[in-house]
Order: sequence, then structure tokens, then C-alpha cells
Amino acid sequence: MGTSVRSRFFFLILVFLCVSFFVSAENRRPKNVQVALRAKWSGTPLLLEDRELLSKEWKDFFWDFIESWIHSRNEDSDSNTARDCLKRISKYGKSLLGEPLASIFEFSLTLRSASPRLVLYRQLAEESLSSFPLVDDVISNTIDGGVSESNENTKTKSSEAFLLGMNPKSPGNRCCWVDTGGSLFFEVTELQMWLQNTNEGKDGAFQQPEIFEFDHVHPDSTTGSSTAILYGALGTECFKEFHVVLSEAATKGKVKYVVRSVLPSGCESKSSSCGTIGIGEPLNLGGYGVELALKNMEYKAMDDSTIKKGVTLEDPHTEDLSQEVRGFIFSQILERKPELTSEVMAFRDYLLSSTVSDTLDVWELKDLGHQTAQRIVHASDPLQSMQEINQNFPSVVSSLSRMKLNDSIKDEIIENQRMIPPGKSLMALNGALINIEDIDLYLLVDMVHQELSLAEQYRKLKIPPSNVRKILSALPPSESHAFRVDFRSPHVHYINNLEVDDMYKRWRSNLNEILMPVFPGQLRYIRKNLFHAVYVLDPASRCGLETIDTIISLFENNLPMRFGVILYSTKLVEKIEANDGELPGAHLKDDRGEDISSLIIQLFIYIKDNHGTLTAFQFLSNVNKLIIESDADDSLEMHHVEGAFVETLLPSAKSPPQDTLLRLQKEQTLNELSLESSMFVFKLGMAKLECSLLMNGLVHEPNEEALINAMNDELPRIQEQVYYGHISSRTDVLDKFLSESGVQRYNPKIIADGKAKPKFVSLCAPVLAKESVLNDLYYLHSPETMDDLKPVTHLLAVDITSKKGVKLLREGIHYLIGGSKIARIGVLFNAKEGATVPSLVFMKVFEVTVSSYSHKKGVLKFLDQLCSFYEQEYISASGVAESYQALIDKVYQLADANGLPSKGYESTISGFSAENLRSYLKKVTQFLYRTVGLDCGVNAVITNGRVIRLFDGVTFLSDDLHLLESLEFKQRIKHIAEFIEDIKWDGVDPDMLTSKFISDVVMAISSSSSMRDRSSEGARFEILSAEYSAVILHNEDSSIHIDAVIDPLSASGQKLSALLRFLSKYVQPSMRLVLNPVSSLVDLPLKNYYRYVVPTMDDFSGTDRTVNGPKAFFANMPLSKTLTMNLDVPEPWLVQPVVAIHDLDNILLENLGDTRTLQAVYELEALVLTGHCAEKDHEPPRGLQLILGTKNTPHLVDTLVMANLGYWQMKVFPGVWYLQLAPGRSSELYVMKEDGEGTQDTALLKRITIDDLRGKLVHMEVIKKKGMEREKLLVPADDDGHSTNKKGIQSSWNSNILKWASGIIGGKDQSKKGESSSLETGSGRHGKKINIFSVASGHLYERFLKIMILSVLKNTHRPVKFWFIKNYLSPQFKDVIPHMADQYGFEYELITYKWPTWLHKQKEKQRIIWAYKILFLDVIFPLALEKVIFVDADQIVRADMGELYDMDLRGRPLAYTPFCDNNKDMDGYRFWKQGFWKDHLRGRPYHISALYVVDLVKFRETAAGDQLRVFYETLSKDPNSLSNLDQASNYAQHMVPIFSLPQEWLWCESWCGNVTKPKAKTIDLCNNPMTKEPKLQGAKRIVAEWPDLDLEARGVTAKILGENIEPQEQADTLQMQSPNENSSEDDESKAEL
Repeated sequence: MGTSVRSRFFFLILVFLCVSFFVSAENRRPKNVQVALRAKWSGTPLLLEDRELLSKEWKDFFWDFIESWIHSRNEDSDSNTARDCLKRISKYGKSLLGEPLASIFEFSLTLRSASPRLVLYRQLAEESLSSFPLVDDVISNTIDGGVSESNENTKTKSSEAFLLGMNPKSPGNRCCWVDTGGSLFFEVTELQMWLQNTNEGKDGAFQQPEIFEFDHVHPDSTTGSSTAILYGALGTECFKEFHVVLSEAATKGKVKYVVRSVLPSGCESKSSSCGTIGIGEPLNLGGYGVELALKNMEYKAMDDSTIKKGVTLEDPHTEDLSQEVRGFIFSQILERKPELTSEVMAFRDYLLSSTVSDTLDVWELKDLGHQTAQRIVHASDPLQSMQEINQNFPSVVSSLSRMKLNDSIKDEIIENQRMIPPGKSLMALNGALINIEDIDLYLLVDMVHQELSLAEQYRKLKIPPSNVRKILSALPPSESHAFRVDFRSPHVHYINNLEVDDMYKRWRSNLNEILMPVFPGQLRYIRKNLFHAVYVLDPASRCGLETIDTIISLFENNLPMRFGVILYSTKLVEKIEANDGELPGAHLKDDRGEDISSLIIQLFIYIKDNHGTLTAFQFLSNVNKLIIESDADDSLEMHHVEGAFVETLLPSAKSPPQDTLLRLQKEQTLNELSLESSMFVFKLGMAKLECSLLMNGLVHEPNEEALINAMNDELPRIQEQVYYGHISSRTDVLDKFLSESGVQRYNPKIIADGKAKPKFVSLCAPVLAKESVLNDLYYLHSPETMDDLKPVTHLLAVDITSKKGVKLLREGIHYLIGGSKIARIGVLFNAKEGATVPSLVFMKVFEVTVSSYSHKKGVLKFLDQLCSFYEQEYISASGVAESYQALIDKVYQLADANGLPSKGYESTISGFSAENLRSYLKKVTQFLYRTVGLDCGVNAVITNGRVIRLFDGVTFLSDDLHLLESLEFKQRIKHIAEFIEDIKWDGVDPDMLTSKFISDVVMAISSSSSMRDRSSEGARFEILSAEYSAVILHNEDSSIHIDAVIDPLSASGQKLSALLRFLSKYVQPSMRLVLNPVSSLVDLPLKNYYRYVVPTMDDFSGTDRTVNGPKAFFANMPLSKTLTMNLDVPEPWLVQPVVAIHDLDNILLENLGDTRTLQAVYELEALVLTGHCAEKDHEPPRGLQLILGTKNTPHLVDTLVMANLGYWQMKVFPGVWYLQLAPGRSSELYVMKEDGEGTQDTALLKRITIDDLRGKLVHMEVIKKKGMEREKLLVPADDDGHSTNKKGIQSSWNSNILKWASGIIGGKDQSKKGESSSLETGSGRHGKKINIFSVASGHLYERFLKIMILSVLKNTHRPVKFWFIKNYLSPQFKDVIPHMADQYGFEYELITYKWPTWLHKQKEKQRIIWAYKILFLDVIFPLALEKVIFVDADQIVRADMGELYDMDLRGRPLAYTPFCDNNKDMDGYRFWKQGFWKDHLRGRPYHISALYVVDLVKFRETAAGDQLRVFYETLSKDPNSLSNLDQASNYAQHMVPIFSLPQEWLWCESWCGNVTKPKAKTIDLCNNPMTKEPKLQGAKRIVAEWPDLDLEARGVTAKILGENIEPQEQADTLQMQSPNENSSEDDESKAEL
């Protein structure tokens, strides 16, 4: 009874509160904020995106979906809304997939993650059409426009189409076409005629169109056929017609049929109902965060202009009313009193908007992190609770701080923080760590999809579910597997021996000394050969001879190391390569005189044998000395060698050295030793590195720095072995190391150096497919190992009609004869179509041998002998032998000789059918093409999914197979094989569990897991306690497990909580989340509201056909707090606001008036392509210029390479792009190094495919062209002026580079009033153009910026061009500035640069803007720009800027004005006059960065930008450094000198006295740290002309936007004029600070 009375009493109070608040709250209705982000390209059809997503799962699904959709189009009429169509489209896709893959697939569809791939197809479609201009199109253009468009116009439009991902127009009202490389077909009848002709004789007149890895090739297509690419869209009638014809032709082997999905604009009406969903409106994206930060308003920097118009939009979202707000749960209240809904909601809104805290007392803050952890852990839905706390933190912090804390939670958190730093966040997906900074929704979806897809395949392999997650979570062993090259041979020539030579007698021989501590850098002099530095070099190469001098120098300086060389001739090795790994014999004798390297080797061996090793090394050094002395462009000639030989032997010679030389040149023994030495290097594989160092067998660069590093790396290994007694004074260290882990051959293609990523393919699907080639394949094994498990599988793709193919097959057989206990070989014959009958017979015999007799002892010998005979008689023989009787006879003979039944072969050969074998070969070539990507006739090795193609000129030996086996087993296969061996195969037929089955499973799993793009690093999360302070979600059935350590009150915690909720909803993984908040807070950890945008099904309209797309929605935001909006986007995205009525820097919601929701729309302006450019053995090639475009239009964007990590970036859109060096000095000096498997060392183009929203990181290497090694890329200008430099630029740089003004990184924002730097403009301005640069953010600073522009134009008589950083400009400013430019006759350009990931990033928006003023000056402007002046937005110019522009900076890259010091009241704030800064500056002035001049030519030449970034990176990591970022340039003055401008060039009231004001050429509205006076107030008081300029600027703006200035605003401005105009000196003195 008492409870009931209390309940009623409570409701009476509540009703009273609600009614009383309702009246007041009506006037302060809560406001919302809504944010959307759209792509720059137009929407893409959802139906086509569906197919692209399905093809990621399995290529054939793409074609399955086409067939099922084409045959069910009659259902289309039922789908009237966007949501109906989405459900129907996803239903077809989901029918091909199992759960939970189907859920991820459906989510990816709503995320629109396949849209960039369709934009890429648009680019290719545009290129296809532009290759064959339609006659109809030209006619229609001429009729419509009167005149056909000029070439230049067409090019510009085409470039824009490529860059913006624009949809191609329907050509002649047709929606589909077929591109065959030679012609385009728009009619099916034309295509059918072409197909008939193709059948009769191949259309080889034209080049086949290029096919890319992402292309969809019909599964029945044959590799050698003509290519036909269908451009069109599923859902159109023409697509269906073309598809039927082409799929039939592909099945018959007539064409290679490819589909590229495009729905040209104008074809929407011809597509099916659901085929157009997604294309009518802009593409709204998800997968980013939006922050509304509480702004620090210490200096009142807000515009007082009123907002003229707004967009009213009521809240479309439903709010979660079940969450407690200040002790009330409103869902329960509304259930009981629904009639008071409006009053209760008004009360709730009031509570929400009045609970914002941006400060707390210290004692309230202390345990805030622990209290948050407690609230999360005890919530019914911990993930939702965590998200609501950290995304609305300012509104919930008060209630959190009042919560009673449970000590057990606090104690556990503190205990865990002994092992992990407080506030540190980590996350791992199935054991592999994820980079918290880089992770975004797109990357996470891809990673989860990969895991789920693999889990599905592994279950199909009969692996028990309990083991699937274990396998997925298995990480490769972390210890490095250093492979040592076993170079032990008589061909090593040592210059010294520490254990024997007299010069080392005084050194100690106690090996334990190596364990004694020494000072850093100090060497240990022990008389033991512990370090063997053996150099492999060509003594005739520049690198080789320089290395010899290094060796002699180090030897003479007593470095405790044994030095040696192995010499070879590059020419000879090339001939051996060309001769398939064999000495060319007689051919060599003819060339002996020309091969200088071989001659030097012979002479070296002679001198060593007759005069000692030291003299032999001196001979090599003398060769180098003579080259340098002769100054003969570095090329070695015969007379240098002869001269060095004579000079070396003359002092001790008994007979004339010249005679000895003539005799030795004919000496056969020395010649043979020289050949053997080169042959040895060839077999080692070291010749490919040109010049290299082997440190105890480990491969390194041959320079001195690499030698010391190699020695320091090797030292701990030796120390460990000595400590454990494995190395004693009697141990031969080299023998020990090389015997344990030595390989007989080094192959850079196999041991990838990290730059070229190995290619992997998954063999899981072929193993699972019933009729797969792999399931019919029989394997060869080493003798007596047939029944053993073979974790390593080498598949040899062999073209048996080529000598190289037979050579590969024989090497494979030799490899097995040599013995391998863990590997097997399968042979796939990849013969060309025209294989002769003897070749077919050979293949049949081989197949029968492997399938029937592989267990026999003599089988390998039989096959080796058969291959040898077949090669001699049918490959090497000059005539093509069609008769195969000799081969059959040889088979019988060899079979008998090797213990194989010849009768078995007789029955096989008698029933031999060439046609059957040809059809099987066709099946093999299709498998290799579709699964591995190998064309017909290509030789390759596929080791557990790793593909190594063998190009012409590349030799592959049996030792390479041993190397592959060893490397792949240790790095990828061993840990998986161990898992598989431990599996208990419940429910699997024991007869199935053969060694072949287990080997197939290991091959399938190791190949498919290598396809994953994930970290190999893990963390031991299990050591952290998780009883009280962790969130644990169990799901034993899930194949995904998440381990995480999260600080919920951190920026990363805000993003992670949203991502974890997404995972929980769609994947239901098991999770173990350990909460790790900072234990003792001294300030609020979060001062912002945050929303992470995740799409849902609700984004698709249920009433019409619109796709609204996801949006960030902030409900009930605080009215009286100033907020600033920031976007937290994936790293490669470059975004800018395009729709925003209000100032997004200074959002004050109480000023919204009747508008309930403030709206902002951002645009994904571009994706950022970033890269690192390296030059071997040199610093990055700073200043190297790169251009990017398509094959037809190679120059669309451009950039230059920084010295910092060789970094560069460019703006791109989805498409196929080609990167190359810019014409001019860059391409004259350098060439790009090939990083793939190709035979070429260099490449002119580098293809880059952008087909997702994750951008791309490109690693590239350049090398100097021959003869250009000593040339410098940047030629310094004279310090006394630019005249000579400019002339140099004009002559040596391609003239195109000077037209780069709008392409550089900043994109294609057109420079108004033309691109030229003409001496005269339409506004009557004359002379050389002045370039002025500024930054602004927020409406107030944009208002200042317009005033600054007017003040410059009114005082400057020359043409002016303004450069603005567009990242932070409002849409209104970008709308107004083109009209201002036209009205006032100035040019402008908008530029931008994405903050590099490696550079320490600022968190506050204002500090980021400051950084843009200083850090990217060398790369943000076009290369043609020579000088620019930075002018702060809040500055008023009173002088002609031409005077400053022309000022002589005396060779300095920068010119700043020093801070004035005549306002003595500010002395306490002049930090540079005392302490650290005073000592650091050493009398140099401290400059203000509100106005400065940059000589960009000098700035780039001196790498000033790189140096400033280095200083910034060093200083900015300390939170107490760089309180203002202009400190960076002042700090760096000793490296980047500053020219001090005369004081009158910048006056500012805060620091300068009013006495100097009349002379001021510019006035800056500096913040005053004493008074903190608002900017506007100060502007109107300090600058007499400011109100006039302000009124003019606002008048222009109002006129452009079609608005009127309010009378009150005019009155305010005029009122401020009079006191300023009549102000006396006394008034100014009073105002002086």
C-alpha cells in the first residue's frame, strides 16, 4: 500500500515538473545536428554492386547470379521500393552463401563497398568509347552545338570524366557494346558475323584489349582465344542478348568472354525496375566518425553576422528511451502516462541539454575511468553502454562521477596496468593484432569476410569446428628464419686469417672475451675467425672495384673480421643464363678477349698463386686507381687492366710483366678456373645481386655501414652459442653455421626482400571441387617416402614443347632424387595448343608412370632419362620430328632398364587418343589461367599456393626447389601441418585419411591462409585478469574471436566501441574485452560528442525508390555551448564540406531559431594515393617528379618526392592508373625499377588499380640511368638571384611542367581568370603576378579573409593570385570567391594536402591549420610557382605587396618579420627573451608568422621543407613543446635561415607600441594574452579602414548570395566608423597595452 502511495506521489510531482518545464522548454526546444558524407561520383546500381561482392567470394558466383537473374525477371514488378529491391537483390546473393557470410554480404551491400569497382569500369568504358569515336556521336554533337567541340575541350572533359568517375554517356542511344580491341560492336548481328570470321582465322590484326586481375572472365573461356569485353548492365535487354551469344561462343572455345558492368547515363529507362536502384541520387557513404567538440572560447572568435536562411528538418530518428537520464527511465514513464507524451519529452529534452559538463573538480575526476568501467561491465548490454557513454560523454559525465565505485574493479584494473600502460588500446582478430589507428569499417568488413570465408572452406574440408578457430588463430612463428648461403668452396679468396696470420698474434685467443661487456661501438679483438665477410663481385664493375678498396682499407685498419672475395664475370653469367644454366663451351673461346672480367680473374689467380694474396688484392686496387686517374667516364678498358698488372708485378718481377701477360692470356688452366668461379656464382644465385656481402652466409648490401650492422646483428647469435658451449675455441664457426642452416642457392625471387610481395593463390576451392584438375593429379615423391605426409607440395606448370619446360621438369626430378622427406611434386602440363603428337605421347607416358608406378624404385631415374632423350630428339633437334616411334621404343627400353613393366606401357600407348589428351590439356590450361593466372605455355612453380613464374632468361635449378621448400615450410606451412596432424577426425571415413588427403588439406589451408592480408604479430591477452573489469561474450560456434584492451574514455575507444557493436550485431563473435582506463585523471578525457556512421536497411526507402544513405545524427545537443565539427575519416579520404548554412567551426545551437536540425553535407573529394620512393644505396630522391594518368592521358595529376621517407601523395579516384616519371630532368636521370616477377629490371610505367575506398600505398624504387650516376637531380641556383636558375629551368625541364599549376595534389580546382602568368589583366593591373597564400576556418575568419583580399587589391597595382587551403573553407566562401574574383579582377586557386600518416598529427583543428602554414610549402604548390607571400586572414594590408614580393631575400628561403618589443607591458609574455629560447636563438630575432615570404625555388633546392618536418616531428611529440607552431621555423633558423623583414611590414597592437603604427604596412589582429579581447571588437577599434572594408565585403557577399544586409548590421558598422576616424593620439595611448 505504501509503495502504491509513493508511486502516485512521484507521478504527481513528475506531472507538475513536466507541465512547468513544458512552457519554458517550448522556448528552448532541443536542437539536433545531422551530418552526411557523399561520394564525388554519381550513384551506382545496387544490382551491379551485388555481383561484384559475390565474385569476391567465388569467381563463378558472378556468372551464377547473372543466369539466375536473367531467368527470373518476371518478378521485377513486385519490387516497387528501394527496400524491396535491396531484399530481392540480396536474396539471390544470400542463396549462394551460408551464414554468417550471408549477413556480412548483405551489410556490404548496404555499405556500398563495391561502388568504387563500378566507377573503375566507367573509366574503362570511357576509354573504350574514346578509342573508337562514333560517327553518329560526332554528327549529333555538331547538330546540337552548331560547331563540334574543340579538341582541347574534349580532352578537358575526358580528363574530368576520368578523375571524377563520371558515368559515360550512352553512345548513340545504345546501352551495351562489345570491345574486341580492333572494333566496337553495338549490334548482336555484327558481333555474330565477327565471331564467324574469328573462327575461320584469328583476328590478329589488332592488339587484344588488356585484361586485368579484377576482370570477370567467363569460366568456359579458353586462354588462347580472341578477347571480347562486354560493357553493359544486367537488367537491360541488350545485355541479355549479348550475354547469350558470348557465353555460347565462350563455351565453344571461340572467345575469351569478359564482362565489365556499366549502365551508361541515358539508359536508366531501358533497365529493369531494380536495375536502377542506387543511381538516381548522390552516393552517401558510411564508415566514418563525426565529432562535435566543445570549443575553447578563450578568445571570442565568432562571427556576429546573422544566418539568413536555414533548412528545417525534423528528426527522422527514433530515440532509445530506455536509457536512464538523471535517474529517470522515460520509456516506463510514457508507458504509464501516454497522454503526457509531449510534456514528458520536453522535460527529458531539458534534462539532456542541461547536463553538459566540460569541467569537473579534481576529486570528481580521480576515479572517473574506473567508474566508467564499472557502468559498462554491469550493464545489460555492455557494448551499447560503452558506446553511449563515450559518444555522449559531456552529457553523462556528471552522473558517472557520482557513482559508488566497487574496489575489486579498481584493483583489477590497476593490477592489469602493471603489464600494459594505462589508457593503451589493443585489438586482435583471431589472434592477429589490428592497427587501432588505421582500422575502419571497410577494412574490418574485409578482414571479417576473409575469416568467415576461410572458416566455411575449412569446414568443407571435414575439419572439426573446434579446430577451425584454432587454425584461423594460428600465427606463423615469429622468430626470423635467416637463410645462410653456403659459399664454402675453393673459389673464395681470403685476404686474411685471424687464427694464423702473424699480424694478429698479439690478440687474445680466449673466446669467453666475447661475453665481456664493452662500451657501445667498441670492437672485441679476439684471435678467432668469428665473422667471415665474403664479397661476391664482378672485378670489372664500378661497384666491385670500389668494394675492393673498402676491403683493403678495413683490413689495414685491423677490423676483427676475415675478409674474402668470390669473383665472377657478369657477361659470362648472362651467357650461362641464356644457355639454360650450362657453359656455352666453344662459344666462349671466341669471346675470351672481350670479357675483361674473366681476364682480371685469371690474372688475380695467377698473382695470388705466385706473389701472394695481398699482391693480388693490390692488383685489383691498382685497376681502380688507373680508372680514376685516367678520368675516363668510369668505363674499364683493357689497357687499364694491363697497366695495373704491369704496375703490380714490376717491383718484384724477374721477367718483363708484359711477356707474362701475353703468355697468361692463352693459359687454359687459368681460363678454366675463371669459368668455374663464374659458374659457381651462377649456381649460388648471387650474380643477380650484382654486388653483395655474405656475413657468415647472410646476404647484405656491400657498403661499409651494412657490414658493421651485419657484424652487430651476428654478434648476439655467436654470444649465445658461446655462452651455451656450442661454440668453443676448436669450433669452425663458418662450418657450424652453414651446416645448420645453409642453402646451396640464393634466389631473390624466392627470398622476397620485402619490397616485392610474393604472389599467392588459394588452392582450397580446387581441392574441394569434385571435377578439379587437382583431384585427378598424381604426385612424385622421393624414394621410399610415398606413404609419408607431405606438407610441402610443388606444382610444376610445364610447357613440355619448350626447352625451358623440359629443363624445369628435369630439375624437379633431380630435386626428388636428391631427397626430400616433406615435399612432393605434381606436374601440370601447360602446353600450347599446337602441341605435336610426340609431345602428347610423352605427356601420356609421364602421366601413366606417375599414376601407376610412382612407388617403384627406379621411377625417377626412368623419367629423368626419358626427359633427356625427349629433349635431345624432339626439342633441341633442328627439325620438328613428327614420328614418335623412336620415343615409344625408348620408353620400352628405359622401362626394362629401370625395373618398370614395359608391357604396361604397350597397352597404354596402343589405346592412346590424342583428342582425349588435348581436351585434358585444355582443362589444365583453364585451371591454371583461372586459378593461378597463368597463360598458356608459361612455366611456373606453385608451392602451397605461392606462384613463381619462370620468364625467359631466368634459370630455375633443383637447389631453388630446396630453397623454396625450406623457406615456405618454416614460414608458412610447419605450424599448420602440426595443427592438422593433431586433429581427431571424428565422423570421417578412416579409408579417406590417407597421406594424400592430409597433404591436400595442408596444401589447401596453407595456400588459402596466405591470401589473408593481416599482421603476423599477436599479443598475450590471456595474461590480463578479466574477472571484474572485462566484458566477455561467449559464442563457441563462431569462427571469429575478438581480443581487445580498450580505454573506453579515449578517441580510439569511441571508434572501437562502434565497430565492436557492428561485429556483435552481424557476426556474433566471441569477445574478451579488457577495460583499461587511465587510473588518475586530472582533466576530462573526452570533450566531445561522437557518432560513428554505420549503414542499416533503413537507409533504403520503404515507400519509394530513393536510397537515403547513412547519416550521423546528434539529438538534444547543448544549446549554449559552442561546438566545432570534425570528421574522423579513413586515412585515404580527402573530404570537404559542400552544404552547410551555419559556421561548422562555431556551432551555437541556440542561434538556430525555428530550425530544429542543423544540417551539414560533406563530400569525398578524392582518395589519396600515397607512396614511398627509394633509390638503392642512396637517400630518397627528393624533388623527383611523378605524374599519374591513364594510358591515353598520361598526365592528369602530379607531385614530387619528399626527402622524408621518400614520401609522395596524389589525389585519385577509382580507376586504373599509370604512374611514371615526369618528362624533363626526372626521366632524363632516373628510371623506375621493376618490382614484379618480370624479366625487365626497369619499367616506364607502374600500373595502380584503385577499386575500393581504402586508397593504396605504393612502394617504388628508382635507379639512375647509366652514365647519370653522378648527376644531381636538383641543381642549386646562385645565391644572388634567380635569373640563371630560371633560365636553367626553361631549358632543362620539359615545358609541360610549367603548366602543372592546377594538377598538383590540390586537384583540378580551376584557377580563375586563366592559368597564365600574363603581364596584363582585364582589370588594368600590369606587371609580374604576385602570389598570396592564406588559410581560414570558420565564418569569422572567412569574413576577415575577404577584408584582407580587398585591402591587398586596393593597395597593390600588379596582378594578384590568391591561394587558399580548401580543407577548412565553408561552402559559402567557395560559392562567393569565384564571383569576387570576377568582380575585382584577381585569380585564385584552392589547394590541399592530406596530412601524412608518418608525421605526428595535431589533435586540435586550429593547430592543424597552423601546421598547414609551415609544413607542406614545398609540395602543396605547383612546381612552376617560384615565390609566394603568406598573409594571415585577419590582416589588413596598407602597402603595395609588389614591394615585398620583389624584395631581395639574400639567398634565404624564408623571410619573416621579427616580433616588435616596444610595448613593455607585454615583456612577461616574451618567452623568447629568457631561458631555453634565449640560449637557443643566440642573438637571432624571434619572428612572427602572420606574414612571410617563401622563395619556393630556394626552399625546394635546400630541402627546407624536409628539414622543417624533421624539426616538427622531433619537437611535437613532447606535449610541452610547440605551444605555437611558428616556433618550429624559429627553432630551425640555424638550418633553415630566415631573412628578417623591416619592422614596418607587420604591426600588431599586442606587441608593438602605437608610436610605430603610422608607419605600418600591414596590421595584424593578434590575440592579446592580457585582455583576451574578442577579434571583432579589436578590429573595429584598432583599424580605421576596417569598417569600410567590412561593409564592402559584406555588401559583395550579400549581392552574390541574393541577400540584403540587415539595417541593424549597417548601423553597427557605421557607428564604429566615427570614433576611429576622429581618434586622437591620446586615445590610442590609452588603448596601448
